Amino acid sequence: MTAPTATAAPGARLLNPTDHLLVLIDFQSQMAFATHSIPAIELRNNASLVAQAAAGFKVPTILTTVAEKSFSGPMFDEVTAPFGGQKMLDRTSMNTWEDAAVITEVNRIAKKRIVLAGLWTSVCIVGPALSALDQGFEVYVITDACGDVSTEAHERAVERMVQAGAQPITSLQYLLELQRDWARGETYELTTGIAKKVGGAYGIGVTYAKTMFGAHEG
Repeated sequence: MTAPTATAAPGARLLNPTDHLLVLIDFQSQMAFATHSIPAIELRNNASLVAQAAAGFKVPTILTTVAEKSFSGPMFDEVTAPFGGQKMLDRTSMNTWEDAAVITEVNRIAKKRIVLAGLWTSVCIVGPALSALDQGFEVYVITDACGDVSTEAHERAVERMVQAGAQPITSLQYLLELQRDWARGETYELTTGIAKKVGGAYGIGVTYAKTMFGAHEG
């Protein structure tokens, strides 16, 4: 069998800043209180990384809450702050995809790829993921920027979405996939700056290398 011819080009399934819509769902106090599949500190850190990456790379983003005033409380500051006071769409439906205002915005932005993160995985992420897939969208789920009432609930939800066709990714992967080439100087400092602040051990390594050796990935 003849081997295919390789070309220096990215795969079609890789994300870039202009080919998708990010929807950040229900990062709210009441939802976080019952989240046990991931520590709250880690969840908030990962959500912050995703929000900073999306805002920095100018990814079109929807911020949506459920029953903000009457029950669930405000969205995490670290999620909203990078978007500079952008209006949040508050819903009554647990499934974001059943909210008319959200769908109006989805259609206005008009991207074939939907990237999701939020609380809880088995309800507020599964709902829009399966609904968007049914309507012909490609769906990506940032699994470590999601959480649920138990590890079991989170894992089964991720499995269910993957079996339906969703693609799981992680928060740091999301950031680095948007950058993807250290020669892209216009977003180099943005990417390494986010990594240093909320990129965990990788960010510590970036800080160390730059401080000790003046290192530069490019």
